[in-house]
Amino acid sequence: MGSKPPHPVPLGFVFRSRSKEEKAPAADKAPLTDSTQPRHPQAPKGRPTPKRSEAQTQRRSVANTPTTRKEAAKRQRDERRAQLEKQRKALAGGDERYLPARDKGPVRKFARDFIDSRFNIAEFFLPMAVVILVLSMVRVGALQSIALLLWLIVIVLIVLDSFVTGFRLKKRLAERFPDDNRRGAVAYALMRSLQMRRLRLPKPQVKRGAKL
Repeated sequence: MGSKPPHPVPLGFVFRSRSKEEKAPAADKAPLTDSTQPRHPQAPKGRPTPKRSEAQTQRRSVANTPTTRKEAAKRQRDERRAQLEKQRKALAGGDERYLPARDKGPVRKFARDFIDSRFNIAEFFLPMAVVILVLSMVRVGALQSIALLLWLIVIVLIVLDSFVTGFRLKKRLAERFPDDNRRGAVAYALMRSLQMRRLRLPKPQVKRGAKL
């Protein structure tokens, strides 16, 4: 009758999460490290030391990153100007690395060399056209008739020469580059044959009469 009731058990003890009890030993076992303790020179740092070249590249890329739209536009203009300058020098010297896309590749180079190594009637079209134009402007019936006849002869010779040149070039390309893409190479070469030799770009790299 006079005995005291048993000591009540705290509810926090009953409903305490098991996860805390399980994590507690692991936390107790974790080694304590002193951040102020100096690191041994031979001890690993936890990450590889970057090479000097890689570090310089990273610093350079960060420094060169444009911060405003105006700087980005200026940089794009400078890069485009530099690329155009490289293409201009490549067209003059024949450097394949910086040529425009339409002039790149061994097929296009062979087509250029094939045209530059021979005489083409079409390359004399411009000077002959000037002569014919001058003759046609003279108010003399005989000279105007000669100019018209010369014009017809020039057109026929250019068509025949272009047909023969295209046929031979197509055959040589099929023999030399059987597995490469040759599409458009003949038309590319014929358009080059219409230009005077000294005005052609890229500049001719072979002499007339050279064997390919």
